[in-house]
Amino acid sequence: MTTTTPPTPGVQLLEVSPEYAGQRIDNFLLARLKGVPKTLIYRILRKGEVRVNKGRIKPEYKLQAGDIVRVPPVRVPERDEPVPLAQGLLQRLEASIVFEDKALIVINKPCGIAVHGGSGLTFGVIEAFRQLRPDCKELELVHRLDRDTSGLLMIAKKRSMLRHLHTALRGDGVDKRYMALVRGNWASSIKQVRASLGKSNLRSGERMVEVDEEEGKESVTVFKVLRRFGDFATMVEAKPITGRTHQIRVHTLHAGHCIAGDTKYGDEGFSKEIRDLGGKRLFLHAYMLTVPLPDGGELKLQAPVDEMWAKTVERLSAPI
Repeated sequence: MTTTTPPTPGVQLLEVSPEYAGQRIDNFLLARLKGVPKTLIYRILRKGEVRVNKGRIKPEYKLQAGDIVRVPPVRVPERDEPVPLAQGLLQRLEASIVFEDKALIVINKPCGIAVHGGSGLTFGVIEAFRQLRPDCKELELVHRLDRDTSGLLMIAKKRSMLRHLHTALRGDGVDKRYMALVRGNWASSIKQVRASLGKSNLRSGERMVEVDEEEGKESVTVFKVLRRFGDFATMVEAKPITGRTHQIRVHTLHAGHCIAGDTKYGDEGFSKEIRDLGGKRLFLHAYMLTVPLPDGGELKLQAPVDEMWAKTVERLSAPI
């Protein structure tokens, strides 16, 4: 990428170099406009203030080599003045690393930490790691986890690794598995949920995902029972075949078994009973990950649940 006009506060014209071909315009801007709220980036896209080759584009537009991207004036912090993050948070995230080499970091993301800033948050995992690894100039999230979902999260340190893993994610090369504590006795016969998902906005502006067989995108999750707690709850493994927003949370609900602690799609009565046992969190955890490496090898990782999850399950299984 080359800049052909002076940087902010004026208009920027950015030429897209070949290594960024195929990247969505919203992700391209999120990576370059460090510190600019995500909501502002989507606003300037929606209003047509961002142009590609002098034309309006949608947030899902995929860039091509040689494209000229016009970025309107926005306030961007200087590179040497990142928002300082609390040492406690940085230490917690450093301690959460389960794998690191020259091209990839994988962490066991704690529940309650967003993967990136935006929507009123000034920071997330990626902003923290840019401070923890200042020499890594190409740090990017490979994928996302909801703020309240814990577990394995990949951060690419090199652009080549990011492209490799995005290709693997689009195919069937990456195996991601989650654990979820759900309401009720999950029938062993429910081995797969295939329900198309679409998005809708509530009056509050909060984004919800709903089953929409007519206009939604095809979505498939494979399930397996791991442990039963009578008729009250079941621990299931969820393997998403597709990667839609909130897919596991909506598919478990569709199957009649919402996830404990889910304030958006869950059952408040069930969640309260789990909270009374000490479980004050969303019980969805990305615990297993298998990814192909560029050299032909394979990386297999598992991440343990946190102490709150473990103690809640212990109390749940204790005799009354």
